[in-house]
Amino acid sequence: MSAASAASVPRRYSRVPIEPRIRVSAILRREDRILLCRHEKHGKGYWLLPGGGVNSGESLVDALHRELVEEVGLEEEIPVEGPVAIVDSIAPQRSFAAKHVVHIIFAGDLGRRSLEAVTSKDAAVRGHRLFGLGELEEVVLHPPIQRFLTRWRPGDPVVYLGPLWAP
Repeated sequence: MSAASAASVPRRYSRVPIEPRIRVSAILRREDRILLCRHEKHGKGYWLLPGGGVNSGESLVDALHRELVEEVGLEEEIPVEGPVAIVDSIAPQRSFAAKHVVHIIFAGDLGRRSLEAVTSKDAAVRGHRLFGLGELEEVVLHPPIQRFLTRWRPGDPVVYLGPLWAP
């Protein structure tokens, strides 16, 4: 590649390549409310859909059910629909560390399951809460999919939401 053509390559592609991490999560609804898990990193709190990383050799749904036990303490398997959405979270060039997470989002209904006695086995989770759709704009959500969550309905076709990053 000539120096002129190398200079035309966008900087975001010139970083050392990293393998994307696959994260499964679920839109868990109870009526018009959605369950979110509170996380904290470097003294900053933010919310995520419950879920986590997929281990090698593990199916997406098996990983999701395992993560729901770990993060939310939901021992009973919840039937899930999906995937309902896919999102890329790719750190911008200016960030300290290269990061790429592919979020594969499923959906399920909490029904009448109580969340009162639920405790997380995941040290990163600092709590959980059901949010009304109108409250989602007020929270720091990673990835920032509030608009999608307020519009999504069971049975909607799967959607690729594109690359979304929340610092």
